[in-house]
Amino acid sequence: MIITAIHIYPIKSIGGISLSEAKAERRGLQYDRRWMLVDEAGVFVTQREIPAMALLRTALEAPFLTVYSSVDPTKRIQIPLAPKAADMEKLQVSVWSQKCSARVHTREINDWFSSVLGQNLRLVYMPDTTRRAADGRYAPKGHYVSFADGFPYLVIGQASLDDLNQRLETPVPMNRFRPNFVFKGEAPFAEDNWSDFSIGSVQFKGVKPCGRCIMTTIDQDTASKNAEPLKTMSGFRRSGQKVLFGQNVVLIDPETPAKTVRVGDEIRLLQTE
Repeated sequence: MIITAIHIYPIKSIGGISLSEAKAERRGLQYDRRWMLVDEAGVFVTQREIPAMALLRTALEAPFLTVYSSVDPTKRIQIPLAPKAADMEKLQVSVWSQKCSARVHTREINDWFSSVLGQNLRLVYMPDTTRRAADGRYAPKGHYVSFADGFPYLVIGQASLDDLNQRLETPVPMNRFRPNFVFKGEAPFAEDNWSDFSIGSVQFKGVKPCGRCIMTTIDQDTASKNAEPLKTMSGFRRSGQKVLFGQNVVLIDPETPAKTVRVGDEIRLLQTE
């Protein structure tokens, strides 16, 4: 099995970036979901509430993260990749049932997002000092996460998507599922049973299959909603109240110094459930 794609999503629920390599840090890949949009109450917002977020794209253009509209690429703004957190306003923000400390970006940046998305929003950043715990019902104690829903990493096999698409009238791309790692060389849904594994020299642990939500029904090119693929997935990927697709993962290797994972790296299973 080898890694065929690596993706990061710097701003939660906004377009991702494909990379040939990335640093694997304890809270996720470098720059992955370190930013998030919140409403006036400090509560996170996603494509669930604002589907038009799907139409925003991101690019790493050091020393900035560039955000632009896929509909009108002239609408763009640059955000520092390494903001000075000590100079930024502190804000307690909410991600599902959790609260954590974040830093608020400038009014210019906040006004840009508010204008493009038609709602009063603020862009917040997670500094290194913030420790938001990963879902302790499944992740080993001591693991933490960025602004991702519950876990630092998500891995999906290309064969799993291929199997799903054979069941759909209109195939869907992998970006509906927002994985960090895509791999090939194994049977569909083999990742469901992964526990300890390595990518190159970096060790990870699968903790639970990922429960999917309505975001998978939003076309990332048009922001339009459809019943699929969630409707079809519900017929053969349901477990209790959840529809499963992909494996949630934590990093086992020490965070410092961060190791690099690359497209083409081999995956070795050290333990399966």
